[in-house]
Amino acid sequence: MAKSKEIRVTINLECIDCEQNFRKKSQGISRYTTRKNRRNTPIRLELKKFCRYCGKHTIHREIKK
Repeated sequence: MAKSKEIRVTINLECIDCEQNFRKKSQGISRYTTRKNRRNTPIRLELKKFCRYCGKHTIHREIKK
């Protein structure tokens, strides 16, 4: 069967600061799950969200599943 071409897809957002400092001091990596419209935003999504490991608002970038 062919893969369905859903307009709205579920994506994961990951903190870019935790990703860079993962080996240094962080206990983990902050991740959020959200949905986006594939037609309106074909590029990777970047949102400013709160990271509980960094303790501040940081940029979270879309990652591959």
